[in-house]
Amino acid sequence: MEYIDVAIAVVKKGEKILICQRKDDDSLGGFWEFPGGKREANETLEACLFRELLEEIAIRVTVIQRLTPIHHDYGRTQVTLHPFLCNHADGEPICIECQRLEWVNVEQFPHFKFPPANGPLLKEIAEVMRKA
Repeated sequence: MEYIDVAIAVVKKGEKILICQRKDDDSLGGFWEFPGGKREANETLEACLFRELLEEIAIRVTVIQRLTPIHHDYGRTQVTLHPFLCNHADGEPICIECQRLEWVNVEQFPHFKFPPANGPLLKEIAEVMRKA
């Protein structure tokens, strides 16, 4: 069994949230997600988050708060998503490791196909954004 920690950024810019579409030939290809990636050995979750955002979409963020971690079993792989609510700080996002990017309102989430593990996170983001 493989166990993976993934740091992901829920990047805010005003009322909009940044989502990325996975490349068709990736696992879960075509699904939409929040940017981020796998934590490397001896890397903090925050360092992973900042590195992955630069590598995947060329932006910088400031962390506002940690959201609730999500554990998901994909069969041979167990994944823990460590989401961080962030403000967009610098750089215009570009598709380096994804095929499309969109800035969307939380009300638009149902129009996009997210991986199964993201269900609880989508609800939490909507609640946090309503309180902001």
